[in-house]
Amino acid sequence: MNQIETRWAGVWAIVGAGVVASLQVGKVIIAAPLLRQDMGLDLASIGTLTAVFSVLGVVGGIAAGGVIARFGARRMLLLGLSATALGTAMGAIAPSYALLLASRVVEGLGFLMITVAGPAALQRLVSASGRDFAFALWSCYMPTGMAIAMLASQAFDHWQAVWWCAGVAVIVSLASVAALLPSGHAARAPLSWRGMRQDTVDTLSAAGPVLLALSFTLYSLMFFALFTFLPVLLMDQLGLTLAQAGLYSAIASAANIVGNLGAGVLLARGWRRSTLIACASVTMGVVALLIFRSVLPAMPTFLLCVLFSAVGGLIPATLLGTAPLVAPRPALTAASVGLVMQGSNLGQVIGPVTVGGVIDRYGWGAASTIVLAAGLGGVLIAAALRRVRAARL
Repeated sequence: MNQIETRWAGVWAIVGAGVVASLQVGKVIIAAPLLRQDMGLDLASIGTLTAVFSVLGVVGGIAAGGVIARFGARRMLLLGLSATALGTAMGAIAPSYALLLASRVVEGLGFLMITVAGPAALQRLVSASGRDFAFALWSCYMPTGMAIAMLASQAFDHWQAVWWCAGVAVIVSLASVAALLPSGHAARAPLSWRGMRQDTVDTLSAAGPVLLALSFTLYSLMFFALFTFLPVLLMDQLGLTLAQAGLYSAIASAANIVGNLGAGVLLARGWRRSTLIACASVTMGVVALLIFRSVLPAMPTFLLCVLFSAVGGLIPATLLGTAPLVAPRPALTAASVGLVMQGSNLGQVIGPVTVGGVIDRYGWGAASTIVLAAGLGGVLIAAALRRVRAARL
């Protein structure tokens, strides 16, 4: 019994690491109005602050999976949290936009290690019967961290204070992971460029991981196209104050948790994974048309944001739970998860930068076309997933 309690304590520590990693995403989103006021940044620059955070993840997901498989997920989690803490401190004292941008790259390295090592660590901590619940919890890390960041914004008048508090949360998580995750896992094999190259080739040659990565790219593009600028949208289009925009954005972000957990329930009841992805993708695309074009009054528009988030939550939970099923071989589970997270990071790069520039140049309504196109692309990828030979795809 004591061993089981220790195992689940470790699961919560891993989920907590994911949450504090996503705090670093949410802090920029809610601090966007303060950054615009203090540094005179436009929306494209704000989008870049969000996107550069994910640049390392775009190119390093599979490689991170290979490193984690050989050196251990616990060690990578600790290194990732340490890098995140360092980047957060650098950002808090940055006197210019250029240095703030550089600090986001350091935070991005930490985010990459945490988000790829997290699922690998969970695989070793939970039994088969507890696996689905553990991965459902893990898939909630992004909306939970973003919601916390947005709610916490009520207490701050300066963006630097947001950075320092986010850094304190990282230190707490670092201590929790060090204390609660078992150590002593030996490396499976020595690290070699030849081995990592072969892992990369084998993973990229498998249709399942590639399609999951593409699906995550489009989901992240849609989600961050809206949520990166949601507080600004609520203030500009709906006339809310910063405090109100933070509260409303937190509620909308938290709705994503409902979709994450709901995916686990629906999959347990026999829903096909491709069906969930297709339905959620098309719904997000259509709802985005109504949100960005502000065709409805303030409260209905906000409720559409909640719907967008809740339905969208079906996608990441489904993708993360599917990645181990489509890995070319068990030893490539971490690399497959890394490729899927690579797709997620790519969407986080493309979405904020593209949509921010489009809004600055053409207005809010033009952004809806990008999100709708991504939603339709998600439907096509879901159709392709049905032809992959894995359970209930």
